Amino acid sequence: MQSLTTGNCFHHVAIRAVDFDATIRFYTEGLGFRLHFPFAIPGRIDRAAFLDAGDGRFVEVFGQGSTVQSQGRRRAPHEEPTEGALLHFCLRAADVDASYDRALAAGATARVAPGSRRLSEDPLVEVRIAFVTGPNGEVIEFLQSEQI
Repeated sequence: MQSLTTGNCFHHVAIRAVDFDATIRFYTEGLGFRLHFPFAIPGRIDRAAFLDAGDGRFVEVFGQGSTVQSQGRRRAPHEEPTEGALLHFCLRAADVDASYDRALAAGATARVAPGSRRLSEDPLVEVRIAFVTGPNGEVIEFLQSEQI
């Protein structure tokens, strides 16, 4: 079956920032992303930016006043984050432990400490993973593996 897209690869995940400036700092200063393309569209997007992971893949951040396609409903400021269709997004890491520690130092909340897992025996697939919660309630996985 042929893909309907060209260059079939993952491009970005988009999040709505509770605090736009704090979110930009978390991803740039805390996780090492590069601010790539800040933008606004009057009447539709108050503030937004693409943050480059360094490999041509991005996290796109939107301000609170932006009207964009989304899953679920926008939560009220006093509400806890709720589960939606997006369970987490994963960042490939050269060193999961260092990435996890760096994220915590930048203000993330610990979810699952770094650990090694064997996903399958035949073929052998081993991973080292960790999970944190980012500044907007987004769940971020760090993954280190030679096989996947």
